[in-house]
Amino acid sequence: MIQPLAYVHPQAKIADNVVIDPFVTIHKNVEIGEGSWIGSGVTIFEGARIGKNVRIFPGAIISAIPQDLKFDGEDSLTVIGDNSTIRECVTINRGTKDRGKTEVGSNVLIMAYSHVAHDCIIGDNVILANSTQVAGHVVVGEHAILGGATLVHQFVHIGRHAMISGGSLVRKDVPPYTKAAREPLSYEGVNSIGLRRRNYSTEKIAEIQEIYRILYVRGLNNNKAISHIEANMPASSERDEILQFIKESDRGIMKGYISK
Repeated sequence: MIQPLAYVHPQAKIADNVVIDPFVTIHKNVEIGEGSWIGSGVTIFEGARIGKNVRIFPGAIISAIPQDLKFDGEDSLTVIGDNSTIRECVTINRGTKDRGKTEVGSNVLIMAYSHVAHDCIIGDNVILANSTQVAGHVVVGEHAILGGATLVHQFVHIGRHAMISGGSLVRKDVPPYTKAAREPLSYEGVNSIGLRRRNYSTEKIAEIQEIYRILYVRGLNNNKAISHIEANMPASSERDEILQFIKESDRGIMKGYISK
């Protein structure tokens, strides 16, 4: 299933039923799982580990070396999980010695002209809409959705099930289950529609909303809000996930919206 006008390095490991279109270039030390399709004009550099049933559309460049002046040629990887779709002209750079790999999960959709820099971790079921630009060392939790032309600062963490408005500048961490919009990026509520689609109960969504009311609406600083939540709300996996995210945030979390 490899077209004669494609170049595949003899040391690349390609499953038997992978389809590789014309004008594809695949370098050595590349592995591609069964059922995947590589569209015309794609370049896959060393260190790529591509799962099963992955679709990579024309013009994408996978596992190029990092755009990081500290990179010293060390061995590193780009890992893409099963059933993910990489659309036209997407670029995904491999890792550096910091994490050793850039990782894109399973069932991820990265739309056209987006960029994922070195050492990023993109969780399962994430959507990066067109022209999203993700700088190095960013972590995006599973089921998060980033609107088109979103720009994400290096080292930012975006929590699970978060939804970020298109055209946003993401300079601070975005806690899980939230919606984020405006400039500067601010809390816009809980992603209740997304949570319902993923079978969260009405009671669980109400619990998450109450946590964020304490954090963002009552005028408490983060330390006081966390203490209040721990003292007054029963422990749950969602409560503990939110509190742990805030406690571990190095860049600080986005602020609540303040009308001008």
